[in-house]
Amino acid sequence: MTRSIFTALALLIALSQSAHAADAVRGAQRYQIMCGTCHAVDPSQKKMAAHLKGIVGRKAASVEGSNYSPALKASGWTWDKPKLETYLADPRKALPGTTMMVGVGNAQDRADIIAYLETLK
Repeated sequence: MTRSIFTALALLIALSQSAHAADAVRGAQRYQIMCGTCHAVDPSQKKMAAHLKGIVGRKAASVEGSNYSPALKASGWTWDKPKLETYLADPRKALPGTTMMVGVGNAQDRADIIAYLETLK
């Protein structure tokens, strides 16, 4: 009986963890809905904000020809997963003075979008 309980608990933990794993395919869909109006993936596409191809590992405010807020220019940031997580959750709280107005309130959506961004090499 005890063994069955432990097996059931292990299964529940595994299912719980996999339900929260980042999904880059879902992230691509969420990106199109939540980010794609302002941000292109392809550097040749011009939108109102910088393209996001290669953003993970890139210095903030470094895409030539893009307009950036003074706050982002002065941030000294390099975009990594933790920085993207914080910024996407609440851009204006993470970086007062930023011009990005839209945050991604749902943690799973943020994880999925970041997983997608990591594929854009």
